[in-house]
Amino acid sequence: MQDILINWTPQETRVAVIENGAVQDLYIERALERGLVGNIYAGRVARVLPGMQSAFIDIGLERAAFLHVADVILNGNGRSDNGAPAVPIERLVFEGQTLTVQVIKDPIGSKGARVSTQVSIAGRLLVFLPHDNHIGISQKIGSQELREQLRARMNQLVQLPDGTTPAGGFILRTNAEDATDAELADDIAYLRKTWAAIRERGFKAPPGSLLYQDLSLVERVLRDLSNDLTQAIRVDSRIQYEALLAFGEVFTPRAVKKLSHYEGERPIFDLYNIDDEIARALARRVDLKSGGYLIIDQTEALTTVDVNTGGFVGTRNFDDTIFKTNLEATQAIARQLRLRNLGGIIIIDFIDMSREEHQAAVLAELRKQLARDRTRITVSGFTNLGLVEMTRKRTRESLAHMLCEPCPTCEAKGQVKTARSVCYDILREILREARQFNPKEFRIIAAPAVVEMLLDEENQHLAGLSDFIGKPISLQAEPTGSPEAYDIVLL
Repeated sequence: MQDILINWTPQETRVAVIENGAVQDLYIERALERGLVGNIYAGRVARVLPGMQSAFIDIGLERAAFLHVADVILNGNGRSDNGAPAVPIERLVFEGQTLTVQVIKDPIGSKGARVSTQVSIAGRLLVFLPHDNHIGISQKIGSQELREQLRARMNQLVQLPDGTTPAGGFILRTNAEDATDAELADDIAYLRKTWAAIRERGFKAPPGSLLYQDLSLVERVLRDLSNDLTQAIRVDSRIQYEALLAFGEVFTPRAVKKLSHYEGERPIFDLYNIDDEIARALARRVDLKSGGYLIIDQTEALTTVDVNTGGFVGTRNFDDTIFKTNLEATQAIARQLRLRNLGGIIIIDFIDMSREEHQAAVLAELRKQLARDRTRITVSGFTNLGLVEMTRKRTRESLAHMLCEPCPTCEAKGQVKTARSVCYDILREILREARQFNPKEFRIIAAPAVVEMLLDEENQHLAGLSDFIGKPISLQAEPTGSPEAYDIVLL
């Protein structure tokens, strides 16, 4: 069973999914960082450019949006069989015309948003295409036989009780592979209601009006996160609670009965020390209960997870100690991938196991723990070097990328030079400059720890350099922000 806690403020929404008393998933959304992609507007054609086969559309923003002929689908007109525009844009749209358009690319710099008339609305399991009538299946879904089975089920589910099929097509998303008919039917109903509401607003709203904005994180809790295992959804904002009630009664009625307003004196995230969990999820080291630990390093290309025994010595032989540590690590790794939302290529370096049955058991346990993840995962097994290779689909920014920025001191290297290394850099630089310039004196301005070392342990080398170049060298300690930063002033 799981509980979902929602901490809401005007600037930020945070959602935690709790299972067995521990945080399993974290979601964060900031008001100022929400983009426009997915928004649907009542647009007005401001200008048609036949030479560029495009048009500028006024959607109520500071800059007009850009519509290319390849993104225009009206009354069946659009691309030909070879992918080229079947009809020129001047025959598809005209100045002053009202169009329902969807943003497919955010504004960048001086360029306006890019829009399309081919509207799509994403649900939990499906994507609804109001202007299309076919049933599509994600390319990542299994075998051809499974794809045909899903298509046949969808053809039955989209029909109304009288046997007719309303306009509009659907694409099954990757996570619909194991969905039940009831779950698919709920998503179909939700998406059709959403499109009906958009059309109704479109008939009444003036050009430049926002007709639909992709759901906020709070609303996606009801649509995407709530399931049969959810026993309670608690939100600490009365305003958001009432808004969720209204939203849920229309679109997700089964989730409404689980919703409640949290009125406790303690902050809602304090109930499970979630802020401490967030802090731990930003650290490299993750301690295991046995005394072992993980080291997690996230780079641009991939994420590595190193498993270590630490202080765990076990009660039997060393092989059993390693095996138990690796088994315990599988649960922690699966949880950390979700908490940190780590995606892309992931390499796990378990402690080397000499017995093949131990390797097989650890791999089976890892797959079991990863099966709880909502995100698509592929595990390739152990390589010849004893590493486990896996991939986890990127769905949003990782927790570290959302909450942190590169360290200005180490410039994201994760380490800085020692004071002694900086001292030797300075001595080499003075020697280099002494060959080019002839000042009366060299003055070193550096971090206090560097100056202290030059005055103490490296004093003999500093004095020897001064004698060699025949110039005095003075020192000035200043907090530089970075222990590696220094300046050499010629006096």
